Amino acid sequence: MRRAELIRYLVLAAQREGNLRLTRELRPLGVTPSQAEVIRVLGEQGPMSLTRLGRLLVCESGTNPSRLVDRLADVGHVERSADPRDRRSIIVALTASGRDVETGIRQVEEALYSDLDAIAEGIDMDEALTFLRRLSAGLPAGDALDARISGRARRSGSSAGEIRA
Repeated sequence: MRRAELIRYLVLAAQREGNLRLTRELRPLGVTPSQAEVIRVLGEQGPMSLTRLGRLLVCESGTNPSRLVDRLADVGHVERSADPRDRRSIIVALTASGRDVETGIRQVEEALYSDLDAIAEGIDMDEALTFLRRLSAGLPAGDALDARISGRARRSGSSAGEIRA
């Protein structure tokens, strides 16, 4: 097997297994991994336009996550309102219920991140991170992740480099 093919299948396998785990662990919260990402973005960054939300999602392509937001609104986790500056634009925000679910999502994510930290123990991850960044650079999901990292760095006062490492 070529190294490039092995990389392709290892990335797919890791993504598949990670998504299966998230699906299983998020099920008691009543959300999917994609819905959890919407909730986390809104929890981290606050109310925003539907278009901006779409630009920050890694789970979805395109800039209009309407079906995800519709489902979350149906169960009361988010609310939509007209943008007072542009009535054609929709602002999306978490409700109290959404903030409660976000707390559970953070706990699920923290357990996953602890397991990933344990797997990575003793391995210099800088090269792997550089490779994965190059793999997604200039693509919609990579651009969404870069926008999220930049936004998180601005809010925390850290440099983007500190958050990326």
